[in-house]
Amino acid sequence: MAYFSFTEKLRRGEKIKIFNYGNCRRDFTYVDDIVEGIRRVMLSAPVLEKGSDGLPVPPYRVYNIGNSSPENLLDFVRILGEELTDAGVLPEGFDVDAHSELVPMQPGDVPVTYADTDPLFRDFGFRPSTDLRTGLRRFARWYRDFYLN
Repeated sequence: MAYFSFTEKLRRGEKIKIFNYGNCRRDFTYVDDIVEGIRRVMLSAPVLEKGSDGLPVPPYRVYNIGNSSPENLLDFVRILGEELTDAGVLPEGFDVDAHSELVPMQPGDVPVTYADTDPLFRDFGFRPSTDLRTGLRRFARWYRDFYLN
């Protein structure tokens, strides 16, 4: 939810913290892709199976619904700023860099995260595919329409 909290802070003129001095890659997934993945999983409950010992295997599976394409955090912030400006959420010429603070890595964080969607694709033929710019453009327009109009 970095895009939402960053947007709120930028609108208030506050600084956003960019961890590991921007040397992070994150897997951003557009909400419609998540909803579609959940919908597909819900429509096909796992079948009760028996293990090699003849005992029932619990009928559940865990799926990671993500974009599987980690993006550089600094690129994310730049694109978010561009799309928020284009949508009129931020004023023309807003300086996102002046409102960004590069800080060290948070304890317990990792430099790269991304989803392994192979099981989701194998079982449901689905893999989230909305690219970062498209997702942020849709978010910026939704934010404008929901909060500013």
